[in-house]
Amino acid sequence: MSAPAGTTRRFRIFRFKRGDDGHRYDEFDVPVHERTTVLEALRWVQLRKDPTLALRHSCFHASCGTCGVRVNGREGLGCVTALADVSGDTVTVEPIANLPVLNDLVADMAPFVDRFPAPHPNVRESEFLPQADTPDDVEGYGRFEDCIECGLCLSACPVAATDDTYVGPAALAYAQRMLEEARGTDREAILDWADSEAGAWRCHASFECTEACPSNVRPAQRIMALRKELGSRKKVSS
Repeated sequence: MSAPAGTTRRFRIFRFKRGDDGHRYDEFDVPVHERTTVLEALRWVQLRKDPTLALRHSCFHASCGTCGVRVNGREGLGCVTALADVSGDTVTVEPIANLPVLNDLVADMAPFVDRFPAPHPNVRESEFLPQADTPDDVEGYGRFEDCIECGLCLSACPVAATDDTYVGPAALAYAQRMLEEARGTDREAILDWADSEAGAWRCHASFECTEACPSNVRPAQRIMALRKELGSRKKVSS
């Protein structure tokens, strides 16, 4: 779907400042073209209409995960969500759900990170062949997972919407990934963590998290694999 020259879209943007009695929505008419993204439109509002609009962004190519928002009720990264793919006369942009809002479209990500199993860091040193040459001043390689920690899976999760004790799909997918490639991992500690009341069994298998994930982590499928692992452990111990 192409947008003709001179086209505008009406944006309805969630606004909240700490200390306010509540939130509101402000509306702006934004000039767009066939390749305009939601993030570009938001930055136009920030630069041209309202410099107090708070939003978060960094890489502009779906690698950092910081520009996650809800667009017309669906989770997405603003930098790669094309307005041409957003239907409706009005584009409603809100912060991701199931996390506290700090300011306008900026959610507090600390509760998201706190859900991950504490003894197991999100970044760990990766092994490499001892005979391999490494760049100068680099003692080792940092190993990163596919998850970009955008929080979209938690935002889309219907369980997290009603139970803030649930550790959530990102943390459980991470735990399963650690079991899958367990080098140096305390498997029993991870399984004990996942087997808790707020862990893998709390998932309702709606698969909304996988639908929302922009990095093909497939958290719902990983949670099902984690449940299978937990079930096998129970059979062995019984």
